Amino acid sequence: MIHSAQADPRGGAGADAHDKARDRERTARLLLDAELAAGTLAPEALMGPAVRRATRVRSVPPRPARVAEQVRYKLGRLDFETAVVEPLLAARRAALGEGAVAPPRFLVRIDEFPHYMAWDDPERFGTARFERFHEIMAGASVPYLVAVLPRVAREPLSPTASGSRPLEPEEVAMLRRLSGERVAFGLHGRDHRTRFASPRRHSELCGLSLAATEELLEDGLAELARHEIHPAVFVPPYNRFDAAQFETLARRFEVVCGGPESIGTMGFHSTPQWRGEAVYLPSYAPVYGRAADVLPAVEWAIERGAGLWVPVVLHWGWEMQAGWGDLERLAERIAPYAAGWEDFHGAIHRSGALGG
Repeated sequence: MIHSAQADPRGGAGADAHDKARDRERTARLLLDAELAAGTLAPEALMGPAVRRATRVRSVPPRPARVAEQVRYKLGRLDFETAVVEPLLAARRAALGEGAVAPPRFLVRIDEFPHYMAWDDPERFGTARFERFHEIMAGASVPYLVAVLPRVAREPLSPTASGSRPLEPEEVAMLRRLSGERVAFGLHGRDHRTRFASPRRHSELCGLSLAATEELLEDGLAELARHEIHPAVFVPPYNRFDAAQFETLARRFEVVCGGPESIGTMGFHSTPQWRGEAVYLPSYAPVYGRAADVLPAVEWAIERGAGLWVPVVLHWGWEMQAGWGDLERLAERIAPYAAGWEDFHGAIHRSGALGG
């Protein structure tokens, strides 16, 4: 686990400015990691205006601003290409010139296994159906990270229901198989049971005290440790957690993921970015969604020679319902550009060490 330097002893605004400067520098090093590692870019280039603008790490905005960003996102007025990709591409061009053109590095994340509905509907969402998904990805040689449920809840969309079960033998066997086939693991909460009935508020974490949050994480990690799984990535169920919980998550994981729903609790941020002790990795449409919608965005990034870390999020249950064909086409196209998560962790370690 990467740990940030000690807080600025000046405290107050000085400490905050110091922390943001450190986060910005580390984020810039993560953006340009390949060139820094190859020695083709001088560290001084990280201080250029375009790089500094694109890698600025914003504070979590107040709730009215987050709600406004969420509305703009849903209306298509705050989008991944304009708000995230274009500033990062401009930063790379400013730092690298013609050398900015490079293959994109797609980080593929899959939600989730076991499926959160595996107890209620094992025929549709059990291990046999997931195996078909994995065969497509492995057949195309696409590395990915799967969000793992330590336990499976009964009626997970009901906060008043009760009962969860441990992983079944066939689920454990599948996870053991995945561990040897370029699949990384992320902790996906404890059992995916929402604490709120409204779909707009579904979350397993929001509203928990920090002590209760720590207990949930420890329970989930302990369950997976029994199967020799020790994830360095956290994937929040329903993509929602309170901003106040980020520090608790960051103490345990190198990467904290997010999605469109995270805008309402964290705000809309560039990705990936260092935030204190961890890298925040939200994913947004069009690279978050169904394979049929993700494919055009993948094509665009490849044709542009984007050279960026691009977090792609798929849901195997959605692809099953679509008949797998869209996933097969996406997997074939993305395969040459899909980065192993071990490569991403290596870049995190380098950017964290250099920026500390």
